[in-house]
Amino acid sequence: MLSPHLRHWSTPWGARGSTVRPVHFVIMGCGRVGGLLAAQLDESGHSVAVIDQDPDAFRRLPAEFSGRRITGMGFDRDALLQAGIEEAYALAAVSNGDNSNILTARVARETFGVKHVVARIYDPRRAEVYQRLGITTVATVPWTADQFLRRLLPKGAQVEYRDASGAVSLASIDYHPRWIGSTVGHLEESVGARIAYITRFGKGMVPTVSTVIQENDLVYIMAMSEELPRLQRRFMAEPVKAD
Repeated sequence: MLSPHLRHWSTPWGARGSTVRPVHFVIMGCGRVGGLLAAQLDESGHSVAVIDQDPDAFRRLPAEFSGRRITGMGFDRDALLQAGIEEAYALAAVSNGDNSNILTARVARETFGVKHVVARIYDPRRAEVYQRLGITTVATVPWTADQFLRRLLPKGAQVEYRDASGAVSLASIDYHPRWIGSTVGHLEESVGARIAYITRFGKGMVPTVSTVIQENDLVYIMAMSEELPRLQRRFMAEPVKAD
């Protein structure tokens, strides 16, 4: 059984019993974290396919795992097709090799058009290069299965922290791509929320009102917990053009 800490990320608001629309995920690599990701997503009601070149690796999956197990290389076209890559909402490349992870991520994104792709990177010096290719990377030092889930799950604010009373939340939040190029000040004023910090190329930063939102920025807001659903809708709405 997965820990309550990991199960927390199976729902958009971090609340037990809530649900998200089931979608299909492909995971390349069935090591400790690949197995955790697969089990978590499967338990949450999603469709999951796991690829690993070592069939013994699938022993890490729980007995009740209902997803597909594909023996092969993650960047092999046939293996990806068997895994249902053409219907995949997202792919996570989490094997123990940087080159295999990046190659798999690029094939998924560039050949099959998968929009949500995350790759594990052991060498953090490569991370910025791959981020500029549109591939979200997670290095090993700050890396956990939770971080992958936050980037792979369908749209929804992901609660990072709640105060003791549960009234105030720090949450990562998705935003409409048209906000890219806008300043933090303009975004805050338009949606009525306070941006606490931004993660850019894997590094956190506290923005000023003049900080410009860039592609692949992860945005975190501080807000009243009850306001999160409304704020997520505001962030996902297309900006209104000024007259």
